[in-house]
Amino acid sequence: MQQQDFDYDFLVIGGGSGGVRASRVAAGLGARVALVEVAQLGGTCVNVGCIPKKLLSHAAHFSQLAEEAKGFGWQLSQPRFDWPTLIANKDREIERLNGVYAKMLAGSGVTVVHGRAALSGPHSVLVNGQTLTAHHILIATGGTPRLPDIPGAEHVISSNEAFHLPRLPERVVVVGGGYIAVEFASIFHGLGAQTTLLHRRQQLLRGFDASLGLHLAQEMAQQGVNFRWDEEIQSIDKQEDGLHLQLKSGEQLVVDCVMYATGRVPLTAGLGLDVAGVRCTDKGAIEVDSHFSTNVPSIHAVGDVVDRMALTPVALAEGTVVAHDLFGKGGKSAPDYELVPTAVFSHPQVGTVGLSEEAARKRYGAVQIFQSSFRPLTNRMGAEPENVFLKLIVSKADQRVRGVHMVGEGAGELMQGFAVALQCGATKQQFDATIGIHPTVAEELVTMREPVRE
Repeated sequence: MQQQDFDYDFLVIGGGSGGVRASRVAAGLGARVALVEVAQLGGTCVNVGCIPKKLLSHAAHFSQLAEEAKGFGWQLSQPRFDWPTLIANKDREIERLNGVYAKMLAGSGVTVVHGRAALSGPHSVLVNGQTLTAHHILIATGGTPRLPDIPGAEHVISSNEAFHLPRLPERVVVVGGGYIAVEFASIFHGLGAQTTLLHRRQQLLRGFDASLGLHLAQEMAQQGVNFRWDEEIQSIDKQEDGLHLQLKSGEQLVVDCVMYATGRVPLTAGLGLDVAGVRCTDKGAIEVDSHFSTNVPSIHAVGDVVDRMALTPVALAEGTVVAHDLFGKGGKSAPDYELVPTAVFSHPQVGTVGLSEEAARKRYGAVQIFQSSFRPLTNRMGAEPENVFLKLIVSKADQRVRGVHMVGEGAGELMQGFAVALQCGATKQQFDATIGIHPTVAEELVTMREPVRE
């Protein structure tokens, strides 16, 4: 078939970050584009991810701010939190963003088709009983929470359902040790729930620099989050007084809510990948090359469904690459995954960019580690002491800064600027030559002079 014989030049399955970006860019380059989405526009990030999570994180942080304010002379009445108000206002903001996405797509000339899509061939997709054809197809369906296979699993929730609970549970167990687990443990605790974080390992944030997980656990425990290490739930029994959890250790817990945050899996079920002959990895992710093309030349994939780095800005960058490769002059390269900055919106926050100490030692051998931990001025007079943690990793041979890591409030905002520095290849000498802003936490990253170890 000739390109003009297809219904569209570009058909995108999935209206999340990567799919919307690829659609708009392709349309701007002159392609005839359709986007198919079964749910609300915006994908995980807008509806059950980044945006609502950070709104809830902000809400939870106010309880800590109220305590800190007392040390600065504020006499506050007993704060009272109302969960339905928070959820209603959150829903209103998400609905607004859904509308923004719809307007952006319409303004770009993208045709939006609401329905569930499945591949029926290398150039065709079945939606609502109708076959749509396209010269190129992009799969950007994202991921979905992994849930346990245990007796009583029907009583657990994931982060998806946590945003729509009718009331704030009084007793919560969050299972997991990754960023979603620590964020929601912080949210539930900050809003007043008795919170336990249960993890089958001994350390948080696997894949991050090990120091970050250790420091974060100390701070969260000091705030009142209860940790159960080397522990797993074997079964859940729902009774009148709550959910009865049987743990691997033999202990039993009774709670009102169990949330699993034990990872996400690519959302590929029912996509018809086998029909079109698209290969997947052993982990179920769609297999793509450096330009996000599958083994079927007309089919491409980006975002969480390819399981490279499950972050919204990464999906945006990947979608842009595909659109330019197919309908522009190319020239857009895949993101440098090693230098992607990221933040964990726990309490306190975690911010990181570059290599962990372990990865840097493995790659460069000789490294220098600079780190500092102290109580910042913002809570020096507060009731709850909270130390920030800062760490620089430098390759000794060339003195380039290979990693910047932080635990402390504002870590996400601070790390964006240091990501630019690492992208430009900044050296420790250039960090040292930079004048700090005083008094700030950030100035510590340009005033640490002596390595703590090599």
